[in-house]
Amino acid sequence: MRDVLWMIGFLVLTLGGGLAIGFWARPGDWYARLRKPSFNPPNWVFGPAWTVLYVMIAVAGYRVFVRAPDGAAMVLWAAGLALNFIWSPVFFRLRSPALALAVVLALLAVNVVFIVTSWSIDGAAALLFVPYVAWVAFASLLNAAVVRLN
Repeated sequence: MRDVLWMIGFLVLTLGGGLAIGFWARPGDWYARLRKPSFNPPNWVFGPAWTVLYVMIAVAGYRVFVRAPDGAAMVLWAAGLALNFIWSPVFFRLRSPALALAVVLALLAVNVVFIVTSWSIDGAAALLFVPYVAWVAFASLLNAAVVRLN
């Protein structure tokens, strides 16, 4: 039962935090007026993509937590989640794509190091981060393109 509660806690933290920040830092009219690259996905893609990714992030975090709660991988997981959560406010609320680019690049680096660090603790947790790293790499390209175009 205790493990189930921990898993629920990780899901609430990641999904709930992501949802709350998404509502608080909505793109709005300012973002709509920005020039975007031709490879920018339609807005409806982001909600489902982040929902799936947040579940994967939560499961990976839980798996590492039960095996090494005080280890470096857990610190990286938490740092990555914090960077993830501050990107939207920096980009949309502060209206600072350049600063957001620094945040997303830091997130990308932390997530890659998480994969390397967590591999020996729980290979499944590391693999759960591979799609997340791919998405963050793509988001980094999008963010960089917005900076360049605007």
